[in-house]
Amino acid sequence: MDRLQQRLKTLVELFKRYRLIPVVILDRAEDAEPLGEALLQAGLPLIEITFRTDAAAEAIRRICRRLPEMTVGAGTVIRADQAQAALDAGAAFIVSPGFSSAVSDFCIRQELPYFPGVTTATEIQMALERQWRILKYFPAEASGGVRTLRAIAAPFPGVQFIATGGITGENLADYLKLDCLLACGGSWFVQRQLISRRAFDEISHRVQSALRHVVKAT
Repeated sequence: MDRLQQRLKTLVELFKRYRLIPVVILDRAEDAEPLGEALLQAGLPLIEITFRTDAAAEAIRRICRRLPEMTVGAGTVIRADQAQAALDAGAAFIVSPGFSSAVSDFCIRQELPYFPGVTTATEIQMALERQWRILKYFPAEASGGVRTLRAIAAPFPGVQFIATGGITGENLADYLKLDCLLACGGSWFVQRQLISRRAFDEISHRVQSALRHVVKAT
């Protein structure tokens, strides 16, 4: 567990520094490296690649191999075999839309940071029973947004949240003001359509704009 705690500490420092995690859907693995380069050019060495397409594992592998300065996580992981594929590809952390005991157990065995999704106090308690204290609040806006997250976090001091789902440049600052909020995950600046069009210069500009929003909010 010491190794897991050190890995979590490293990620927390990274999340605190940037406050923003790009949540990406990739239809083609060959788009992974240029996307990673666009993020690095914009000053954001962090990405979460979701297992919503068959390209996810190979995309993670390509970025980890070619851009070692990037920290790459795997999102939308709902089964242990997906977590294994993500780990084999080089993922540094695992994210689920909900809490999975199978994925949790796998990550504990592998000493791999896991951020399960929660929207209720019951789900938070389930995660805490497995010693996970950094949780994904998803879908953030559809679940009540800032007001609900503030209320649900109140009984759980020490738990930190990564809010994802419906986050945009317009509401980002409201989330970042929350004491319980570690970072926000978002896709508005790395939209699937932009990646499909290989509009990597535009993505880089959007990332820079998003990071400016973070600076203003903090």
